[in-house]
Amino acid sequence: MSAVSTIGLDLAKNVFQVHCSDVSGTVTLRKKLRRDQVLKFFATQPACTVAMEACASSHHWGREIAKFGHRIRLIAPAYVKPFVKRQKNDMADAEAICEAAQRPTMRFVAMKTEEQQGAAIVFRARDLLVRQRTQIINAMRGHLAEFGSIVAKGPCHIAKLLAKIADIPAIAQPILQLLADQLRALDEKIAQLDQELAYRVKEDAEAKRLMTVPGIGPITATALVALAPAAQAFKKGRDFAGWLGLTPLQRSTGGKQKLGETSRMGERTLRRLLIIGASAAVRWARRKGSSNPWLMNMLSRKPPMLVIVALANKMARIVWALMARGGIYRAPAAVG
Repeated sequence: MSAVSTIGLDLAKNVFQVHCSDVSGTVTLRKKLRRDQVLKFFATQPACTVAMEACASSHHWGREIAKFGHRIRLIAPAYVKPFVKRQKNDMADAEAICEAAQRPTMRFVAMKTEEQQGAAIVFRARDLLVRQRTQIINAMRGHLAEFGSIVAKGPCHIAKLLAKIADIPAIAQPILQLLADQLRALDEKIAQLDQELAYRVKEDAEAKRLMTVPGIGPITATALVALAPAAQAFKKGRDFAGWLGLTPLQRSTGGKQKLGETSRMGERTLRRLLIIGASAAVRWARRKGSSNPWLMNMLSRKPPMLVIVALANKMARIVWALMARGGIYRAPAAVG
């Protein structure tokens, strides 16, 4: 039997599938493994390339399997799908992962450490609580509207929302009061997470440097440090912006360039935070003006939403430059 060169591992909760092949791509082994058999199997294999689809548990398994001397390759599921032949099942998925890993031009996902995954939890938790708060606010607005009480959208109108509870029939007041109590509890928990983020900014020198970029505050800076891959994973800032999904989709053909909407690939949290920061910078520039000549020129010629996305793209490139080369942001000087 030829020596195993690449192993494709299809991850699951309990039943895993492995597909082994040699240097020429010839199949050497197909095998199902129970969860408690996975590490025992890789401990007996000679050092080789182990490929997996990038998912929630892939970083954990990658770290554990790497301890046996294997080289880990994580592949985005979208890059594995074209290699699946006909029917989709665990065996076909493992084979597709193995074949994708052997392509010389394949792009891989950087494996995260436990510290990186732990640092990201605060943002996931905060997003969940903010979504729950929005759901409760919308539910209360809808219930009050049924009794003729209209309140404007947004968290800034919560006080007016709570004051309206006294104006509805007594039979509905206890239920809405329960939602109001839940809303206050969520506000307290979100405030606690904001304090944690503020503490992390003070302890992180790189986050402080990123905050020198207009439109990037404590939350965005710490999110970039925790969630973004190492700057060395990208050749240039344009690649980083493309990974975030801030570049347009291409539908070019016949030598004609056709660009569409933004691709929305990569890390959704970072993309959303950069767009929110760019939105605040554009809103301030439209009201008070800006010393950035590029931004003012764009606002004079383009719609605001287009400028916001373009500015978020520019911010992403600046972030990559600061993370890759160090230093702080220096605003461009006006020419005139």
